[in-house]
Amino acid sequence: MEKLTSSAKVRANPNADANTNLKTKDNKPYTRPRNVNLSMKVTQEERDMIERRMVQAGMKTIRAYVVKMAIDGRVIHVELDSVREMVRLLSNATNNINQVTRKAHETGNIYANDLEVLQGEVETIWAQTQVILQKINKL
Repeated sequence: MEKLTSSAKVRANPNADANTNLKTKDNKPYTRPRNVNLSMKVTQEERDMIERRMVQAGMKTIRAYVVKMAIDGRVIHVELDSVREMVRLLSNATNNINQVTRKAHETGNIYANDLEVLQGEVETIWAQTQVILQKINKL
């Protein structure tokens, strides 16, 4: 679609942001004063990824998407130490369960002490799970 102005022929951009229709009190187009240049280089793969996410977010321009993400976006840092501890605890517990199972098959008995050890390990795992969930809730 083309429209004529008094000074020049201008092609209308069907992909223009909705903000381009905003007007000031004087009925002039509203523009934010952006007078600081910020540039960076990315790989082609990074650019493709940015464009895919831009489209998924329903944004029309890379500039609008990058500004929106830089100002309003969230970067989530996942601390894996507590997850690694959980994996270690689960590994210990499964090893002990296997040992108790072997003993039960060999002797035909399950000893109370073995069950208490397993119960303690399960409680430790649940405590570690609570720590991880609390950290996730803070995100």
